[in-house]
Amino acid sequence: MPTLIPANTKAVVFDAYGTLFDVHSAVARHAAQVGPEATRLSEIWRAKQLEYSWVLSLAGRYESFWSLTEKALDFAFARCSTADYSVRPLLLDAYRGLDAYPEVRITLQALRSRGLRTAILSNGDPAMLSASVSAADLGSVLDAVLSVDAAKIFKTSPDAYQLALEELSLNVDEIVFVSSNRWDVAGAAVFGFTPVWVNRLGMPDEYTDIPPHAVIDTLYGLVQ
Repeated sequence: MPTLIPANTKAVVFDAYGTLFDVHSAVARHAAQVGPEATRLSEIWRAKQLEYSWVLSLAGRYESFWSLTEKALDFAFARCSTADYSVRPLLLDAYRGLDAYPEVRITLQALRSRGLRTAILSNGDPAMLSASVSAADLGSVLDAVLSVDAAKIFKTSPDAYQLALEELSLNVDEIVFVSSNRWDVAGAAVFGFTPVWVNRLGMPDEYTDIPPHAVIDTLYGLVQ
């Protein structure tokens, strides 16, 4: 059993976007067609996608994450005047099959070989997640793929994290939750999960009064 993971752990649950899948890979595939503002477009797209999920949750409303993804992309295009809008359908198609980070499959296999269950708990809607998992060929190394769509509210609502307990029939202290999003790590910690932050980009810490159990720079840190 890896020392980073507590001995009583029975499942490791992963966020999807930014943790298993590279959210900027969609624009990266078509960067030449998007134009010189490709990086800026991708950053705005991701930021607004998340902002919309938080605003709707606080307002007591819900839309599918795919709908928010489309609206966020349109906003990003409106902000990036030189970006070629004709690429929009290609970007949305690419988002359904985002690149998985290179260590994802190996890490999931290693965790399962040690008797741990593996799952995704994501803001993505079921169709989005199914497409991404299939494109990355991860179905055989995941025990469950959970969408907050079942709760009709986005993370960091406790109702979203509760889905993992119900689906896996586990206690909160039996789950390690892994995310590259520091806000998600904070939400998981408050809920009671053992949270691990994948700080791929070496970002400064936030929510310092709600610390992670551990910080790693890639998922390999879970199994080393």
